[in-house]
Amino acid sequence: MRGVALTLLFAAGAAAATPRPGRYEATLCVQTSPANPPSCGAAEFELQSSTRAQVRVADVVYRLHLRPAQVDVMTLQGKMEIDEFSAPYEWHGDVLSFVDPEKNVRYEVKPEARAGAKH
Repeated sequence: MRGVALTLLFAAGAAAATPRPGRYEATLCVQTSPANPPSCGAAEFELQSSTRAQVRVADVVYRLHLRPAQVDVMTLQGKMEIDEFSAPYEWHGDVLSFVDPEKNVRYEVKPEARAGAKH
């Protein structure tokens, strides 16, 4: 079941191109175990350049440095750093995915409408 859900998520993003720099409303999905389904919710995604991005959920911010083969992730709550890791990442269309290798936690960010855009 997990594989089907992830395949559908990737397939939905595969048709679109990597997003352009800017601020987006987004969905962040976090999967803490292969046995559990992903938990998804609203987030703000800002692609600052081809190498810098950040994802915000309430007062938690994931700062992303997108290198050619890996992403460096710094997690902050307010001004306090609460985690840091590096991992391979992939764009599947406009869906960004990566896995924290120590915790085996999977992250997927799907940008949607540009922030402030009217629906």
